Amino acid sequence: MLVVDSSVWIDFFRDAPTPSVNALTELLHSAKSDIVVPDLVLYEVLRGFRHEREYRAAKKLMEGFEVEAAFDPELAVEAANHYRAMVSRGFTIRSAIDVMIGTFCIERGYALLHNDRDFDTMHELRGLKVHA
Repeated sequence: MLVVDSSVWIDFFRDAPTPSVNALTELLHSAKSDIVVPDLVLYEVLRGFRHEREYRAAKKLMEGFEVEAAFDPELAVEAANHYRAMVSRGFTIRSAIDVMIGTFCIERGYALLHNDRDFDTMHELRGLKVHA
């Protein structure tokens, strides 16, 4: 299973020419794409749309995949542990939500397609699987 981070979805909806967007585009055209959308990613992406038509189109596309609740108290504690471990090693983490999404992926064994350096740190230090 694969989670596509909001950093990639946002670039995708903006038609940004990035390697991550190219990978997502390939996945969307693939007959077998096991994309999971955490509710936190759904929130981060949909909150940015100003025009109703674009919002509805993005919502329809993303809800066409399996949407999963990303958090519970145990994952919150585990995310805090990941955050504290990375900060104690001298890394600055810019987004608490990224740590939550990364923890969601680690705990469920999902890979992550992203375009965000916070996840590079989680990959290196915490074992987050990333989409190659």
